[in-house]
Amino acid sequence: MTTADLVILGGGSGGYAAAFRAAALGRSVILIEKEKLGGTCLHRGCIPTKALLHAAEVADTARTGRQFGVRAAFEGVDLTRVHAYKDSVVSRLHRGLQSLAEAHDVTVIEGRGTFVGGTTVDVGGMRCTGRNLVLATGSHSKSLPGLELGERIITSEEALRLDYIPEKVVVLGGGVIGVEFASVWASFGAEVTIVEALPRLLPAEDEFSSRQLERALRRRGVRVKTGVKFTGARQDEHGVRVALESGDTLACDVLLVAVGRGPNTAGHGYEASGLELERGFVATDERLRTNLPGVYAVGDIVEGPQLAHRGFAQGVFVAEAIAGLNPPPIDEAGIPRVTFSRPEVASVGLTEAAAGEKYATGVTTLTYDLAGNGKSQILKTTGAIKLVKAPNGRVVGLHMVGDRVGELIGEAQLIYNLELLPEQIAPLIHAHPTQSEALGEAHLALAGKPLHTHG
Repeated sequence: MTTADLVILGGGSGGYAAAFRAAALGRSVILIEKEKLGGTCLHRGCIPTKALLHAAEVADTARTGRQFGVRAAFEGVDLTRVHAYKDSVVSRLHRGLQSLAEAHDVTVIEGRGTFVGGTTVDVGGMRCTGRNLVLATGSHSKSLPGLELGERIITSEEALRLDYIPEKVVVLGGGVIGVEFASVWASFGAEVTIVEALPRLLPAEDEFSSRQLERALRRRGVRVKTGVKFTGARQDEHGVRVALESGDTLACDVLLVAVGRGPNTAGHGYEASGLELERGFVATDERLRTNLPGVYAVGDIVEGPQLAHRGFAQGVFVAEAIAGLNPPPIDEAGIPRVTFSRPEVASVGLTEAAAGEKYATGVTTLTYDLAGNGKSQILKTTGAIKLVKAPNGRVVGLHMVGDRVGELIGEAQLIYNLELLPEQIAPLIHAHPTQSEALGEAHLALAGKPLHTHG
């Protein structure tokens, strides 16, 4: 039997963050990963997807150069080179993680681990026992009952490896994954239709953001069908026919199934070991403790926003909690959210609807159009910033839509998490010309001192 202060099952964002922080705090650590260090985010999710999105942005820039006075010709997309670029980014980051594991003296064991009770994990017959155990087995792409995946009906993982650009694509699901791939394929020249059963895209975001994004996507030629349920799909060598509850049938070359991700809690011995699950997720308290002594869970197997940086923060939190540092619980509303479509959608804090439910009365909002922001006009992006103010004067929600607004989320999350008032933010000087000025202008207006806004 191999022992350590901390055993971690899963080497994704949550798992390796817990490992590195625990090691930095002087704990011995065993990290078990069945594939590659970095998990889904690095190898099949966040990083490769964003590399494709950057390639898509370059394609759009080449295609529209004339509006900036630059004579550029868009000759097409070489997917072989796009994938080589994407894979090189992933490889460099993977090597960096491996180097960090060695530097922290973390013992990495490659293999499929099974929780066998207590704080012990079995890896191919080898038992690894820790004083504490962290479960971080991540998530998988979900599908729908009766929908058979295949060559032309794919999830995001297959979409990342697709070696051709389909002429027509139907994206089933208007959440973050669906919207991002729809944006990539539209930039690469495909005819794209998004089908979302709920009334709007990005249903977890503020309704303002959903409306702004849908209008922008339609201007880019993306067809959006919301409030429409999928009833079935049939594929053959010629393509896919997608049936909708409305009676419509959509013909396409590829159907992307982007209906969310489910927790990887099956097949790891969780239930057999007495671990409490709720709707497939590991049940934890606010300090990420499970019902079993010494066992914690982090990342996508814990119900909540499935974000790599959430898992990372939870991993650090658990490592510090085990070390006795008593860190404060993580406020999930304070975790920044970014959808890297074109335009981007970024937010932190409460939506207007959630704020209304929390405070009942006295919630106010302000919207600042990016038309008043110089850098946004230089970039030729449209969009807006919406602020949600609680009755106590605090800014409790910040919602942004526009190209590159994801880069503003750092300041936005400080405003929310430091519980600042508009009057405290308004005096801050934002460099000109930057998009960050839009945040400043919005808070000036909310503080009753509008400059570049009407009224």
